[in-house]
Amino acid sequence: MARYDAIFDALGLRAWCDADKVEAPLSMAQLLAQAQGGEEVATPGLPFPSLDVLHGACSKIGQTRDLTAGLEDGFLAMRPELKFVLDPITQPLSWLLDSTLFVFEAAPWWVMIPVLLLVSWYVSRSRAVTGFVAMVLLFFAFIDHYEVAMQTLAIVFVCTGISVLLGVPIGIAMSRSNTAQRLIVPILDLLQTLPTFVYLIPLIFLFSVTESKLYGIAIILYAIVPVIRLTDLGIRLVDPDVIEAADAFGLTARQKLTRVQLPLALPNIMAGVNQTIMMSLAMVVIASLVAAPGLGVLVLQGIRSSDLGVGMVAGLGIVLLAVVLDRVSKAALARVDTRGNP
Repeated sequence: MARYDAIFDALGLRAWCDADKVEAPLSMAQLLAQAQGGEEVATPGLPFPSLDVLHGACSKIGQTRDLTAGLEDGFLAMRPELKFVLDPITQPLSWLLDSTLFVFEAAPWWVMIPVLLLVSWYVSRSRAVTGFVAMVLLFFAFIDHYEVAMQTLAIVFVCTGISVLLGVPIGIAMSRSNTAQRLIVPILDLLQTLPTFVYLIPLIFLFSVTESKLYGIAIILYAIVPVIRLTDLGIRLVDPDVIEAADAFGLTARQKLTRVQLPLALPNIMAGVNQTIMMSLAMVVIASLVAAPGLGVLVLQGIRSSDLGVGMVAGLGIVLLAVVLDRVSKAALARVDTRGNP
């Protein structure tokens, strides 16, 4: 630090640097040390001339905290306009989540379990898969985790369904336009690499934690990427000779899409749906931090209260739900691969 002081002294900027000197907020290093319960460790040798280091030598130079504060102030300044636009658009998501949760919670077990088994059989046409689903559901009921398991399942159903309804058309648009693909792929890369907790930060400032759409939006943004990518990939992998034959028969663009491209791309699309289901389930656990109901709440409770048993049993329940959803969706994918239709 002293070497940078000497630089400002040599440039004759000391009076400017010390003019109107005010107490600065904590630096990033001090903030991290405070969060970790320790003291700031001095960097040996000559530190890199970062904003915080240069601020220590010249208070006129802003800190990294000034940069983060500016970002926060800019977001909060736009918050009323964003909320005004997004609230009416996203409110149906809250209604859908709340109504689905009500149905899954209000329906008695002797109705819901047979319905889920019928759905599993219809999708998979597999006795082994349907039997496994029955065992898992009965296990949840036996250990008094049935209600929270149904809450998690309801959220996954809604968010996966919306992800597919939005993701497949976006993937089709990407496959039909290289320009659209170049514009959308960076957004998908951002969504796929953004840490899961970061999804929640801007949403907490935009919506109340009592609104279901808060965690619903986070889950959809996190889970929608695979179905978009694999829809685009599946359509682009359709044999050009098949497209040429469709053109020779005089099919319109819409007919080629619905009768040729989508049926041939269906295995890839179903693989994307499978990954979207898995990512929705993973994000449901993280979303318990912002009042998402379900098994994630018990995991969080186990961590907060150091209750190992509660956390482990809820974690096992999440694993079983993931296996159930994976087996059912993969059985559906196998039917598509062998028969060429769902």
